[in-house]
Parts: sequence; C-alpha cells; structure tokens
Amino acid sequence: MIRAQQVLPSRTRILDAALQVIRTKGYEATTIDDLCTAAGLSKGSFFHHFTSKEDLALAAAAHFTAMADRLVAAAAFRLLPDPLERVLGYVAFRKQILRGELPDYTCLLGTLVQEAFATHPAIRDACNAHISAHADGVAADIQAAIDRHAPQATWTATSLALHTQAVIQGAFVLAKARNGPAIAADSLDHLHRYIVLLFANAAAAAVHPPHP
Repeated sequence: MIRAQQVLPSRTRILDAALQVIRTKGYEATTIDDLCTAAGLSKGSFFHHFTSKEDLALAAAAHFTAMADRLVAAAAFRLLPDPLERVLGYVAFRKQILRGELPDYTCLLGTLVQEAFATHPAIRDACNAHISAHADGVAADIQAAIDRHAPQATWTATSLALHTQAVIQGAFVLAKARNGPAIAADSLDHLHRYIVLLFANAAAAAVHPPHP
C-alpha cells in the first residue's frame, strides 16, 4: 500500500515536514537533515526546491498561512449572520482546535518570529505580513460588529484584531511552558469574555454617555 506521504509532490512533503519539525524543535535547532528525514527525501531533493533553510522557512510560513486560511474559511462560524457572533465564533474556533500534541496546534509563525526576529529579518518580515493579514480578516468582522452594535466605540477594529493575535500567540507560549493546552483554552475564554464586555460597555456608553 502506498503511503499518503509518497504520493505528495516532494516540495509539499518538505513543507509539511517543516511545519511539524520546526514547531517541535524550533527554527535554529532544526537541520536540513531533520527536514529531509521527516519528509523521507534526500538533500538533493531539498536543494532542488530551496536554496537554504531560511528559504524553506519563508516558504513554510506561506504554506502554513495558506492552510490556516483555508481552515478558517471553511469553519462553521463564518456563516453566522451577526458579525459580533462571527468574532466570538472565531475565538471559539481557535479554542476548538487546541487538540493533539503541542506542535499540532501551536503557530509556526509565532515559533519562527520568536527566534528569528533579530537574526533573520526576512523571516521576521514574512511572519509580520502573514500575522497582520490574518488580523485584517478578523478586523473586517470586528468593524462590521462595531458598525452594528457599538458605533460610538473609541477603539479601532484593527487594534482589537491585533489584540486577539497577541492573546493567541501568548497563549501558545504558556501552553509550551506548561506542556499542555489547558492554559491556552483558559486564555481564549478570557478573550471571549473581554470582547463581550468591550462591546457591551461601548453600547451602554452610547445609550448613557458619561456626564462631562
């Protein structure tokens, strides 16, 4: 029987291996030999597709982002008619996928940028671009929720969207420190409560503005 890995193009096999190996060992500790072993390919195949480990990391960041975008786009919360419910559904979705081993649910972009921000500016900039683009998608729903539920809000959709990413990435760090997802799930529950309160307070202030 042919293994599923064997029918994938070699470039995809290396990228898939990178997602797992780098999230397990970290960028600096990961070697090209590690990636080739995990992918079941030779170094010749690696260098046919990538010029260096950094080149691979940049491609892996884009590969991870594309996979994550497809996962989010297909999630049930995307069909909710109320934009605030979509925002809360996004948070719930991020909690729902905290399954398996740590490398299965932690973020490749966060792992890469924590190590490479000072030593590999190309990796840092790529991670920033991908995280920011993802936050922009969240911000679109937040802006629609502001328009519908809290038009007098004094905070911006972009700032709240970036805050969601800060909480999620920080939750992954805590999950690594505690070797399990429970603390990350708690952090996302707090994020859910925060968003509910933020919109409730903005709506209340619109109805009962503070006296000067």
